[in-house]
Amino acid sequence: MDEPPQQAMGGGGGGQDRIGSDRRTQARCRHLRRRRRRTWDIGPRYWALLPEDLIRAVAWRVLACGDLLDYVRLRAVCTSWRSGADSPRGRGLADRRFHPRRWMMFPEGHRIYPGHPDLGGCARFLHLDTGALVRAHVPLLGDSYWAVDSIDGLLLLVRDPDPDYGGAVRLLHPFTGDFAELPPLGTLLPHLGPQLHGCPPEYRIRKLARIVSASVSFDAAGAMTVTLALPEVGRAAFATPLDQQWTLSSWEHEMGFPLSFQGKLYVLHTPFGEDVHQVLQINPPVQQDGVGGGRVLPPPELIATVPEDKIPYPNLGLVECGSEILVLGNDYSDLYGTQIFVYKLADLALQRFVPIKSLGGNTLFMEQRNISVSSKILHTFKGDNVVYFTGSRIVQYHLGSDSLSTAVDNCSLFGRAPGPSPLVLYVFSCCIRNPWSRGIVFRPDIEGCPWIKT
Repeated sequence: MDEPPQQAMGGGGGGQDRIGSDRRTQARCRHLRRRRRRTWDIGPRYWALLPEDLIRAVAWRVLACGDLLDYVRLRAVCTSWRSGADSPRGRGLADRRFHPRRWMMFPEGHRIYPGHPDLGGCARFLHLDTGALVRAHVPLLGDSYWAVDSIDGLLLLVRDPDPDYGGAVRLLHPFTGDFAELPPLGTLLPHLGPQLHGCPPEYRIRKLARIVSASVSFDAAGAMTVTLALPEVGRAAFATPLDQQWTLSSWEHEMGFPLSFQGKLYVLHTPFGEDVHQVLQINPPVQQDGVGGGRVLPPPELIATVPEDKIPYPNLGLVECGSEILVLGNDYSDLYGTQIFVYKLADLALQRFVPIKSLGGNTLFMEQRNISVSSKILHTFKGDNVVYFTGSRIVQYHLGSDSLSTAVDNCSLFGRAPGPSPLVLYVFSCCIRNPWSRGIVFRPDIEGCPWIKT
């Protein structure tokens, strides 16, 4: 049988054209994929070749919008980025951009204080916005120094007083190890006169340092000054690392628990016999006029006056939240089943008395030191809460619903001391100075703890 002609077979020529076209398309796609892979392969090389001024600009932007830890991570990308961005070490105190804001020293519990030999001279620090927990070697904390305050994440340390040191004071950056030597607290005692005569001489420095609030300010030349508010004697003092002694304020004022904010100290005060509350600002020292005049602390400046009917009892004090100072109070003296009022200080200064109901999702912890914490790291809280201790339990007040509930159950609060504790108690311990620096997680039965480490 004769074979059929070739052109009679099902469109053979057109099929071969389509097959060739498909092969050319696939080859082109493979070529494009190879080009993309080559582009990604050489991309990091170009990032490493960025000019130093551009790397530095990006690094400062990261530090302004993020955190010191983000800046450290940026410097760890490659050698060129590390050399293009300034090292925080050596500048940790002098440059405010490197201060570890929002980092709080973490109390370890079981009386294993930060810097304990069992921890290898280390301490842990909690970021109050992200919940990050980092470990840093802080050998000074293991050398009989106590952390008595935290200013922008910097630690104010006081040496356990003895005749040789007289309460030596240091300001420490816990992550870079930079520190500044300040005059001993003992240099204040001769200027306080009879104010501490009721206390035995060997305990006067301890009493003076028991509740200290500090602020750090810088002048136009970049020189650092530390100001101490001393509520035990109602005075303030300041010094620089070059001074031999603290300079005491000429004025005396009731202080309570001052708040440090942007280089200044703020005090909530109720004048005796008056039906108003006052918010006072203690500014950094100024140069005294006249020939031979030195620097002095100006008297507290009145920032806002609050009528008593707006905050009947301002016993919750002041707290920094975001970039604002908040003023907190309630309508009942002992804080049981009460309504809490929260005002912005900026509004009070303009005589606007409108309480706020939102804290931007944050939770406020109120005690000797008031702090704000992002509720994202506290999974049992929804946010916009105020947490405080009533004398028998830790409660949370929700601003949106004006409701009061228990913040920690009784099992966690009064359970066995060696057992685990929730994060809420650790954060609350940061607000109470003795437990915070002595490795004690707050419990009502051990609130008052001794100065000596155990």
